[in-house]
Amino acid sequence: MKDVLLDIAIAHFGRLGFAGAATRAIAKEADTAMSSITYHFGGKEGLYLACADHIASCVAERFEPEVRAIEANPPQSPEQAVDTLCALLSTFARIMLDPKSENWSYFIVREQHEPTEAFERIWTGVMERLLCMAIGLIRRARADFSQNDARTCAVALWGQALMLRTARASVCRVMDVSEIDPATADILIERFVANTRCILSAQPEHN
Repeated sequence: MKDVLLDIAIAHFGRLGFAGAATRAIAKEADTAMSSITYHFGGKEGLYLACADHIASCVAERFEPEVRAIEANPPQSPEQAVDTLCALLSTFARIMLDPKSENWSYFIVREQHEPTEAFERIWTGVMERLLCMAIGLIRRARADFSQNDARTCAVALWGQALMLRTARASVCRVMDVSEIDPATADILIERFVANTRCILSAQPEHN
């Protein structure tokens, strides 16, 4: 019941914002008493922060097998680093295509525009670990990149997958589809991977 309540709360907070969402409406949709919100979360603010923790936990769980494998056996060559990053990016793209990520994205985008403690929890709960890992892989793949080069590259590469959720309507128009079906998803992810390989396999420029 607690996870159901959190999923419903994420949808309300994501679509209406913290001020606009009503705990009474959340409790009603979850078919539970208002007192259960107070009991489990201490009130509206506690529920909001718990939603951030829940999103971070759900995303982290999806990545956990890959992250553990990378940490246990870090890639030893540039080629392995590229392969590993492409796999992580593909996983992230699949998450962005998952219908469940729709409500997560509404919540996260609000926090991107006006960060609160909830953003800090999502950042430390999952984003920081993944992006730091991506930056490390980029530097392994491209020894000529500075730390800032790797950071900006990570933002650019990760942004490809974010488009699938945050700019979904535009993606559909460009691809001339009403929805991102499995075949279209495969085409897009293949392109993201190809772009990543192209950037990370490029030869250093010589002046």
